Amino acid sequence: MSLYQRYVALGDSQTEGVGDGDDVSGLRGWADRLAERVSDGNPGFQYANLAVRGRLSGEVRAEQLEDALALRPDLATVVAGVNDLLRPRFDAAEVAGHLEAMFAALTESGARVATVTFPDITRIIPLARPVRGRIHDLNDRIRAASARHGVAVAEIALHSAVADRRFWAEDRLHCSPPGHALIADAVADALSLPGSDDSWTRHPAAVSAPAFSLAAELGWAATFLGPWLGRRLRGQSSGDERTAKRPALSPIS
Repeated sequence: MSLYQRYVALGDSQTEGVGDGDDVSGLRGWADRLAERVSDGNPGFQYANLAVRGRLSGEVRAEQLEDALALRPDLATVVAGVNDLLRPRFDAAEVAGHLEAMFAALTESGARVATVTFPDITRIIPLARPVRGRIHDLNDRIRAASARHGVAVAEIALHSAVADRRFWAEDRLHCSPPGHALIADAVADALSLPGSDDSWTRHPAAVSAPAFSLAAELGWAATFLGPWLGRRLRGQSSGDERTAKRPALSPIS
């Protein structure tokens, strides 16, 4: 039986669950899946998810950290930074600083904290190749900050499934349901939750991405990347007017 009674998740679209369900029927996502595992055989367990899509790391810190601390979690996850990575102006030290501030505040409050490293999305988005160095730099900083504060790290970046299209939604920016399930398994393993193990690292052979096709990449860019860039140029976000889906602690139903 897990000792955790109050789990609070902070982050952006991945933690919100985009790619695992929809806005009509509802989003599940890796954090919900992790909460379900922690709640098994744990009748007093409660869960809040403060994540909102489109948020930058600094916005997660500014908008979610205070509320998270007020909920007095004994388990918290902090996953943010991908939206920063894709911006023209990116400062790895600044992003890692926001993450480390959240790690420090939550661990100092008594919570067990977990995070992830980010996969190299250029393996499925060839047009994103210029950000590869940014991803590796940020991951190294996440590992260092986590070590300083005793934060558990799920090494998603090292898993071969990153190049497996089955783990990604059609937009290639969010995980599919199997991808969210893999992250939940990885975080559970990093936390040494009862029943968890490293089997998530031994997934069957990946289905490789198709050979590069300029027409396919341009089609993807027009359908998904173009609208994303357009919102950024207009100072808009996919999370505008959105609030957290589970702002208060409540049991898993």
